[in-house]
Amino acid sequence: MNNQIPEQNEGGKLDTQAKAEFTSTEEAKDFYQIAKNRLLNVSSWAEICKVPLSTFTLTDANGDELFREAEAGDFLKINIPGPGTHSGDGFDWVQIEKVNEIINPGFTMVTLQARPSANPAKPDTEIAHFFKQQATSTFQVRQEENVVYAEEHGRNEVPNTDTPSLSDNIRNTLVGWTARIGLSYPQWKSLIKGIVDPSLKK
Repeated sequence: MNNQIPEQNEGGKLDTQAKAEFTSTEEAKDFYQIAKNRLLNVSSWAEICKVPLSTFTLTDANGDELFREAEAGDFLKINIPGPGTHSGDGFDWVQIEKVNEIINPGFTMVTLQARPSANPAKPDTEIAHFFKQQATSTFQVRQEENVVYAEEHGRNEVPNTDTPSLSDNIRNTLVGWTARIGLSYPQWKSLIKGIVDPSLKK
């Protein structure tokens, strides 16, 4: 089975996983739908994080907010603590390049993959994110028998220090390297645990 996670070639990487176990496969199938909904409603991610260091807003190709589940081609506007990028109007931006689902007997998985992008509200093509464009974040929710898993896999995380803005380069170096040494892990771990937390409201 193709796990849909890009190969690691350079820079940092991150892997985190959480799971919820149930007494039956049917219970797990029902909860999978809840966890899938939590994953795809990206604008609500901060609400299920017990360590809400950043907020996420789903937008269209013009940077206007969307109020629905994420789809391939959408953008995520990310507000992290501290100064943002000049090119991103104070935010970091990623584009969702993949949303798909695999359904097999005894195994179901939904994948959302995002990659650093330009600010869709600006005509230039400068990457407005602290990582370069080769970086990816792959989020997955899967159900196997009576267990539901949530995972995040960061790959090829290289700080974006080649922008025309000196202040952006300095900022991206600081944010990118702190992320690489693990300071982004608590938030992603909190999100992943929240996605498969049966005690949270639907």
